[in-house]
Amino acid sequence: MSQILQQMTGIQPEVAIEAIPSDERVWVLQAPNVWFRPLFFNTLSGGWCNLLRVRRSGVLSRHIHPAPVFAYVIKGSWRYLEHDWVASAGTFAFEPPGEIHTLVVDADNESDEMITFFNVSGAMIYLDDAGRQVGYEDVFNKIDMCRKHYRDVGLGEDYVDQFIR
Repeated sequence: MSQILQQMTGIQPEVAIEAIPSDERVWVLQAPNVWFRPLFFNTLSGGWCNLLRVRRSGVLSRHIHPAPVFAYVIKGSWRYLEHDWVASAGTFAFEPPGEIHTLVVDADNESDEMITFFNVSGAMIYLDDAGRQVGYEDVFNKIDMCRKHYRDVGLGEDYVDQFIR
């Protein structure tokens, strides 16, 4: 079946890539000290897989997901302001739909950086302190962010195409 898909679309159905890239330009700036490395963009069901990296300390703004999110910490540690647990290297985390949280990597993180694999279904909806929507990201916004970034760093905007299915 995958050979037929490739013949019809010209797209290789499998994705097998170096997860932690040797080329720093592959990491896309998300917020101050926060980057993501795309691994897979699922345009059919609207989700994505990526690595989130925070150097030293940083915050991923308060947000909510309308669908489940799965995470596995590869390096370092992080926590949610809204909870009393810490996810450190080797920790698996499940975020149920509707969970509001703010991801924080503290300055006293045991590593110089945090890297976590995330499998995000649906979207990220950013909220202010009153719970009002102030922004969002979905698979298409993430693709657009990557296109702009890869064009700006000299990889070419079509570099992101290898992650899109």
